[in-house]
Amino acid sequence: IGSPGKIALQTNVLFYLSDAVTQLLEHKEEYTQFGVIRYFAEYFSSVKNSNHVLFREFNYIKATPHNRASFIRVFWRCYRQIGKSGDLLSMLEYRSLLQLLCPDFPVETVQSAARIVLMDDAIDFLMSFSDFLFAFQLQFYYQEFLDSVLVIYQDLLSGKSPNTVIVPTSTSMEQLPPVAAKENDKEGQQQDGVDPSTLAECIDALCDRFKHSFPPRSCMREILDQVDKISYYSFLMSLAKHDTINHNIGALPNKSELLIDPEMDQELDKLISQISVSPGSNSSGSAVGGLKEVQKKASPRRNIHHRRKMEVESDGSTEETDSSEN
Repeated sequence: IGSPGKIALQTNVLFYLSDAVTQLLEHKEEYTQFGVIRYFAEYFSSVKNSNHVLFREFNYIKATPHNRASFIRVFWRCYRQIGKSGDLLSMLEYRSLLQLLCPDFPVETVQSAARIVLMDDAIDFLMSFSDFLFAFQLQFYYQEFLDSVLVIYQDLLSGKSPNTVIVPTSTSMEQLPPVAAKENDKEGQQQDGVDPSTLAECIDALCDRFKHSFPPRSCMREILDQVDKISYYSFLMSLAKHDTINHNIGALPNKSELLIDPEMDQELDKLISQISVSPGSNSSGSAVGGLKEVQKKASPRRNIHHRRKMEVESDGSTEETDSSEN
């Protein structure tokens, strides 16, 4: 079995080829100087290594399962220090962090992830990084499926029998308004829950015809078999904490290893050592100037391949760029 990046290239090659050509045409003058062959090599290398989603638009990062998993991994690696420091953040603060990586990331997805953590209580409470991260992973990676499950859950909650519950299809869900807007309407009823065996039956029917990604059926059945009644958000929280689902997505390590990233620590140590031995490093002015240069290169308005070009032109090699992204 190949790596997730290789599998993504094999199963979505036309999507990535189309995007690569579009990016090339939009920045033709820059990339023809950079070298078209080198551009395509770096584009597909970045897809393989999951570095291709940084600062891209939301429609791109949600377009394939590999893009979604890559964005989840980027979010973790960029902000894991928050978890190491033990800071608690609000939903709005997590939204701001996500929008630093994807400027048009929608607030609704962040709100839905916060509701999983807080069990649909007021979403302005503070959350730990690990709790939010695993809830966000579930919500973002399986968003269409969870929206469909919520429609089924609300039908069962309203008293409909399993025979009259309309199991949504992928197509019908795409035509519905965002589910998050309706969630507060059920706030008082969510705590009641529904019969888990009935919900499992409806979810099985949904999986039979669903075109988007969904969690392994065995995991969902395992959770539903352990309780006499279950609410929508307790079901999602159990899914978010399930090790098999985390492994199936393949973006994050186990929770016990979540804050350990030796590769990233080595890169940070290397960067600090480079700053400490560079000429004029004792000057506060040069440090500020270097920071401004880094911020300029990392502008979310710029395409990742454009920044690579800028870095190649500035130092004549791609070795530092490649090592810092992998």
